[in-house]
Amino acid sequence: MTRALLTTPFSAVSTADEVLAGHDLTGLRAVVTGASSGIGAASARALAAAGAQVTLAVRDTEAGTATATAIGRSVGAVPAVLPLDLTDRSSVGRFVESWRGPLHLLLANAGVVTGGLERTAEGWELQLATNHLGHFGLATGLHHALGAGAADRGAARVVVVSSTAHMRADVDLDDLHFRRRAYDPQIAYARSKTANSLFAVGATRRWAEDGIVANTVNPGGVATGLQRHFTRRQNDSLAAAEAAGVFTYKTVEQGAATSMVAAVDPRLARSGGHYLDDCQEAYEVANDADLAEHPHGVKAWELDPERADRLWRVSAQLWCA
Repeated sequence: MTRALLTTPFSAVSTADEVLAGHDLTGLRAVVTGASSGIGAASARALAAAGAQVTLAVRDTEAGTATATAIGRSVGAVPAVLPLDLTDRSSVGRFVESWRGPLHLLLANAGVVTGGLERTAEGWELQLATNHLGHFGLATGLHHALGAGAADRGAARVVVVSSTAHMRADVDLDDLHFRRRAYDPQIAYARSKTANSLFAVGATRRWAEDGIVANTVNPGGVATGLQRHFTRRQNDSLAAAEAAGVFTYKTVEQGAATSMVAAVDPRLARSGGHYLDDCQEAYEVANDADLAEHPHGVKAWELDPERADRLWRVSAQLWCA
């Protein structure tokens, strides 16, 4: 029997505050990566307004502190700010080592888009390194804290921010870092977003018995600093997608709404590996499906447990090398 998809009363125009209305998150400890601006800042503000104890994990601590101060003025609770550079394994390690106590929610929100090939010190392609590998290292490093969070509140959640871009490309497990094929920044970004969902599938399969589940969300089209490095081709592609009705632009508060569904919906407390879009669980489409015809679908390659397992093993080998 086919499982019914999760539905909610919320939609593409719902805001994070509307999703969290009626939820008392007092005592919940949350880490939000990339929270100095954009969707991450909106998510952090909404969580803090609902009573959560929020930590902004940011590369630019000065910008993060300014955001935390603004959140404090808005909701009366000032989030903590900790440095985190997802492209630097030592920075991720320091964050993990500094964390004390349980963690109930990890919102892997940070992301990067490049206009050309950039590599980390290890030679990793930068978009995959930031969007997937850094979050992989952070989440696995905080596994013990998430386990403590699950013991404390009965469940812990990881929410990973992906994108409709996943529809363009599967992860190439034999050439993660473009050693053999010509570099295309759009394909690289798409691969990293597919990797986000495969991580959620893999994490849930490994950690559900510990009370930890992971789900992926598509925030939709939101104009943020993420687009500042777009090439003309990328901007043209975005304009064409908007014209075709693949998406319409949202506010950052609307973009954060689906993350909040994954963070608080009681049906997702112990159910993971799902992909949510516009506050609903997306329907699965074939790998050759056209994005314009299925703007709110999720390709089968994003939910494939075997590919998730392979990616997990490769990621662990890279991170621990």
